[in-house]
Formats: sequence, structure tokens, C-alpha cells
Amino acid sequence: MAIFDETRYLERLQFFNGQRLLASDLQGIETFNREMRWLHNKSLHQPGIGSGFAIYGKKGNRKVTINPGYAIDALGREIVLTQSQEEPIPPISAEGDGKSVFYDLTVSYPDNSGLEETETREGICLPRGVVRLQEAPVFCWVRLQRDGQENLRVKNSKIKEDIKNGLKIVLARIEVFNCQLKQDPSIAQRRNARPAKQPYIACGQVLPEWEFPDSQNQQEQFPLKLKATIETTKAGFLIPPCYSARIEGSRTVEIKTNKSPPDTTLFLVEFMHIEERKAEEFTVEDFVCISGIQQEHEEKVKDHIRSNWNIVWMGVEG
Repeated sequence: MAIFDETRYLERLQFFNGQRLLASDLQGIETFNREMRWLHNKSLHQPGIGSGFAIYGKKGNRKVTINPGYAIDALGREIVLTQSQEEPIPPISAEGDGKSVFYDLTVSYPDNSGLEETETREGICLPRGVVRLQEAPVFCWVRLQRDGQENLRVKNSKIKEDIKNGLKIVLARIEVFNCQLKQDPSIAQRRNARPAKQPYIACGQVLPEWEFPDSQNQQEQFPLKLKATIETTKAGFLIPPCYSARIEGSRTVEIKTNKSPPDTTLFLVEFMHIEERKAEEFTVEDFVCISGIQQEHEEKVKDHIRSNWNIVWMGVEG
């Protein structure tokens, strides 16, 4: 924020009778008060919706109605809509595979270059100048794409970062089919500008892409090392939470052999710990002890782990 980047100390502007005031003097008061207000918002609130911004739309409609509202972005800037506004939905029929298309409706603070001049005045012996600028919020439809697990992700990387960093605030999610709403808008994706009084808890279950890194200090009692990165972006954590995780899946592997006895049962015992905690992901490392392991069984054990061992996790954000 500019108050930290450009000002090394705070100055209280003061005037005296007979002083000649310039536009920069009065503009300095407005800038100082605005920056201090933004600093207050940034320090005591999180990016999100303070009040209002209700979204209305019914199945079959080709537009949504946005009611007046107040929101704050990550820089503490106030995003204010004073009158109801209608937004047409994107005119698209379907995805290439015939499925419906999903969009998130976001709102953001206007760039200075995009502010509308609402009033100008003639100067005294000087050219006409602007005296009022309208800070109208900027609404944007953000297209989502499906990944391999049918999860929805933001397609544009720049917009994805803006949403993640709190510069764009998500108001609602819509499903479009044949250029109209397939169902009413969802507001489950919204975030409140008021931090929750209780800890924020989220959980999930995922079949990760297990890696089997080679360990330089491999010990005999731990012949197999596992590693996986678990993405928690959908939980929406703002800071790295306290994660806990466990493995869900069979600990026995039945292997058919041509030797006597013909079948071999391997028992797997894991020792897992969590490292590299981040708001959007964490990494688990697992050391697996396998009874009666032989070199030819190792790939079968890995295949069993890849297809059967899920990670069940929980994060608690204080």
C-alpha cells in the first residue's frame, strides 16, 4: 500500500489564515484519509463481502441481477455498488463435449484509468478540470474448466492469481447451457469480509499421485519411501493451517506366485509425517515397512499403493 511504500512517516496537514491553497494540498488530505482507511480495512478485515451483493437469477434466465453491496479487496479498497445492476450471462451453448459451462461472477475495484468523469468545472483563468470521478465496481465473468476429477478451476492464470490474492471477489457461480441458466446461481463460493470467530475447518479425501523417491540413507526397517503433495486450494485457507492426515486403504497385498506356497501376503505398516505446510497444499512423506518383501514384489506393492491408498486430511485455520 502506498502509505508504506512512499511515506516513511505520517504527516498531519495544517493550514493558517491567509495561506494560499493549491489543488495538491486539498488532494493530499483526501489521499491521506483514503490510505489510512484502506490500511484499517486491510489490517482488520479479510478480502470478501461485507454486506449485500445479492445475486438473483432463475433457471432459463439469460441475465442475473446484482443488488447493491459493499466488499473489501486484499488492499483494503472498498468496492461499493449503490444501485441494482443487471449482467447478461455469457452467450455460450455448451462445452465441446456437450456439457454445460460454468462461470464465476467476480467484482473488483476499478483501475484509476477506468474511472468515469462525472463532473468537470472551468478553472479561473485555467483550462477546465475534473472535480468528480465515479468509482463504479468492475464485474467480470470468469470461465471455469474441468480437470480430470471433474473439479472446476479458473482457466485464466492471471485471473486465478487475482482471485487467490483477494483482488477479485467471487460473488456467485452459474451453470450455462444453451445460452441460459441451467439452474439458479450458487453463492457457496462467496467469502465474508468479517473473519469467522471460530476456527475455520476444512477436510477432504484424495487419491494422490504417489512418488517413490530413492533415499540415500535407506534403512532396512523402512525399505520403501513414499511422497505426495496434497492440494487444498478448494478449502480457501488464507494462512497455512494445522494439517492432520491419514491413509485410507488396504494394508495387505495378495501376490500370486509360481513358487510354493503359491500365494504370498505382504503386510504394510506406514509411518507418515507432514511437511511443507502451505495455505494451498501440503506434502506428506511415508515410510512403509513391508513384511517379507522381495525385489520382484516391489513394483506390485507400488501399484497397490498408487491405486488404493487415499489421503484423508483435515486443516484447522486458527
